[in-house]
Amino acid sequence: MATTAQAETGRTITTNIPARLDRLPWSRWHWTIVIGLGTVWILDGLEVTVVGNIAGRLSEPGSGLPITSGQVTGIAAALYVAGACLGALIWGRLTDRWGRKKLFMITLAVYLAATALTAVSFDTWWFLLFRFLTGFGIGGEYAAINSAIDELIPAKYRGRVDLMINGSFWLGAVGGSLLSIVALNTDLFAANVGWRLTFALGAVLALVILLVRRHVPESPRWLLIHGRDREAEEIVSSIERRIEAERGGSLPAAEGELTIHQRRNVSFLEIARTVFSDYRRRAILGFSLFIGQAFLYNAITFGFGAILTTFFDVPTGHTGYYFAVIALGNFFGPLLLGKLFDTVGRRIMISSTYLLSGLLLFGTAWLFDRGALSATTMTACWCAVLFFASAGASSAYLTVSEIFPMETRAMSIAFFYALGTAAGGISGPLLFADLTGTGKVGDTVLAFQIGAALMCAAGLVAAFLAVRAEGRSLEDIAKPLTAAAATTARTKAVAGAAATAGKSEGPKGPQPPKGPTTATA
Repeated sequence: MATTAQAETGRTITTNIPARLDRLPWSRWHWTIVIGLGTVWILDGLEVTVVGNIAGRLSEPGSGLPITSGQVTGIAAALYVAGACLGALIWGRLTDRWGRKKLFMITLAVYLAATALTAVSFDTWWFLLFRFLTGFGIGGEYAAINSAIDELIPAKYRGRVDLMINGSFWLGAVGGSLLSIVALNTDLFAANVGWRLTFALGAVLALVILLVRRHVPESPRWLLIHGRDREAEEIVSSIERRIEAERGGSLPAAEGELTIHQRRNVSFLEIARTVFSDYRRRAILGFSLFIGQAFLYNAITFGFGAILTTFFDVPTGHTGYYFAVIALGNFFGPLLLGKLFDTVGRRIMISSTYLLSGLLLFGTAWLFDRGALSATTMTACWCAVLFFASAGASSAYLTVSEIFPMETRAMSIAFFYALGTAAGGISGPLLFADLTGTGKVGDTVLAFQIGAALMCAAGLVAAFLAVRAEGRSLEDIAKPLTAAAATTARTKAVAGAAATAGKSEGPKGPQPPKGPTTATA
């Protein structure tokens, strides 16, 4: 049996379900999770890239919208990110309360509706409103999807899979770049039609993903804590039967059990105390990683097309070719480096990818300032910068999703995404649009240097504070708040070894239960 008690909320149970999930070999079932949940990042990449590339066309006479290029790359971009920040916080809280599956269905539906309505924009205020609401849906996806992925993927593969999925954003960026080339071709589509079709396509793709996503189960880990351990047992047993049938043999026995005291909700006060008191160093780490990558990516993603047209006289309809190249560099970074986060380790890889991308960006700024770059060589430099930056940025989402207790996982992702992105993602596009809009090389160099400095600073923080989470169970990295004092010998041994090695942070040892709940260990 997976549990020693088939309990309702308020009862204490002992379970080996987390260990059973972590000991699973990679299978076709895991690929269904990757496809069902990870493909939404492709939509996000499509959205962001298309807007950046069609900014010039939207501002031209005959586009059907009375909007300027600065409003598209500045105000609309900032509103998209602001919506994502707000959506992350609201949906993140509901993800921890209502479950992963319910929320990743709802948030995708919100995105679908908002992007479809963007396609029929008739005035500037309408376009800006639904860019905000599109971001609002996408922000919820970050919390719900990363939570579900980390709780369903075995510990051995968690790092590389999480990076690959977050990196798939750039497949969407490649598609968005190429799509914008077609959409902006006035020989094929009228100036006021092509850009609308790009948003309409995003809605169609979202509908397809919504249909696929219906087959993704709720997180058994979430079900356990919320008094639905019988459902968790049925889901895990079904997964095991499928994998055994695929492999033609029995699975190895799972090692390790966890005793938890079930409860439905965790208060904001308890979440705040856990994140900012018990795990203060980890909070500093998460905030640093998100600020660095958010400023760099939101500024450059929304503004790269403007740089090409302003400083290198690249025609508006051709910027998509250049962006497709750097998007491929971004995708191959997590794809090729992802396995190293599980083998070489989190600390070395997170710090090195942030530092390398920052140093390369400083070099790019220096070459740009000297006038030594063309549109082609600028794109090559950015491709090298973002190869490492993409792996680092993806690891920020991985980090905050695995280093805090399960009951706070979605809210932690949402909080650090919202806070870091608000600091770097809202100010980034606004500042970058203002600096590149002057047409002065020195102003654009300054924007590059700010992004590079923040990436380097985050890399130094990671060198000291990153948690060695590779290959470890989520429950070993951060004990659930609902964990009871009783643990198995294996759990105690793992916790003791981690503490001795300085690998974990948080309350020192198990605390006795207090009334109907357990301590926030």
